[in-house]
Amino acid sequence: MVTGLWGRVEQQDFRSRIRGTLLGAALGDALGAPLTGLSLDALRTAHGPDGLTAPAPAVADGRRGRVTAATQLMLFTVDGLIRAHVRRDTGAWHPPSDVHRAYRRWAATQHDWGPDERRKDNGWLAQEEWLYARRDPDRACLTGFGDDVLATLDRPKNPAARGAAAAARSAPFGLLVGWEPALVLQLTVECAAQSHGHPTAHHSAGALAVIVHGLTRGDSLDAAVQRTLGLLGARPGHQPVTDALQRALSAVTRGAPGPDTVEALSPGHAEPDASDALAVAVYCALVAEDVAHGLRLAVNHGGDSAACGALCGALLGALHGETALPPAWLAELEGRATLLELCDDFALEMTQGPALHSPSASSPGWLARYPRG
Repeated sequence: MVTGLWGRVEQQDFRSRIRGTLLGAALGDALGAPLTGLSLDALRTAHGPDGLTAPAPAVADGRRGRVTAATQLMLFTVDGLIRAHVRRDTGAWHPPSDVHRAYRRWAATQHDWGPDERRKDNGWLAQEEWLYARRDPDRACLTGFGDDVLATLDRPKNPAARGAAAAARSAPFGLLVGWEPALVLQLTVECAAQSHGHPTAHHSAGALAVIVHGLTRGDSLDAAVQRTLGLLGARPGHQPVTDALQRALSAVTRGAPGPDTVEALSPGHAEPDASDALAVAVYCALVAEDVAHGLRLAVNHGGDSAACGALCGALLGALHGETALPPAWLAELEGRATLLELCDDFALEMTQGPALHSPSASSPGWLARYPRG
């Protein structure tokens, strides 16, 4: 796909899918956050036999729609990808470095009191004060982004970390629709390994991104999963993730969807496992009657509810676009204005980048928002 040749309808559809993906992920994150750590029995005791059916007030401040660090990091992923394309004009083209620098800007929000105007490379996103709230970040993210060292797949950060935090921030990679799927997979796993070095974690992140990529290009969910299975099969250490995707596909034929089916997708790992969250998210997206139904199914179980919700929300949002998202939930979503602004900036960069910055033309306002330095 050559972005310069996109028509108006294609650009509008692309923007709708970007908004659907990122807002959907944030909705799932916020819906599942109050349930993470609860068993299915405890969840039913707290919220009734049907579990949680709408966003619940957060324990900390009583607000609905409160997101976690997963959504914060997803925003900085988008910021890093925009910066990578802006910096390409300078002849510097290494997206993993730009995304890692964005994650370092997120790390500063976890220990600074608020935006530091002395940081000249902050751009606009790191000036958003609401992002300076610490929202239960995964320890591997804090340690992985604690220094300027850029990890590689041969020498990843936290090689034992296999949780879903890297996958939960990785949907934006799938929105690089001008890239080939294999390159999307490679970039995603390289960036995931900056914090989660276990192959299960970074391959789950890559799988999520490639599925989103297929959906954004107009594939069915089943077709996007099948393409992802083919790409993963050539990578060492892929088996837990491909097994998880196969479990999700097989579960669709096992009767009516419900919490027991969702629980069965997790084989009982002692620690949170990204492949379990991916299996749950894909299954729930496959059987969802609508976005709200899919998200309820994705969070009402004894696993990592916030991560499962975020992954499922990204898939359903990429599949159906922003207008399919439940409006009452969107109305209460924390940071919605920031999310929408960043979505539209990403769409502008991907479709109109040469008009914003190029050797022959540049927008000073755009370069102030996304500095090249």
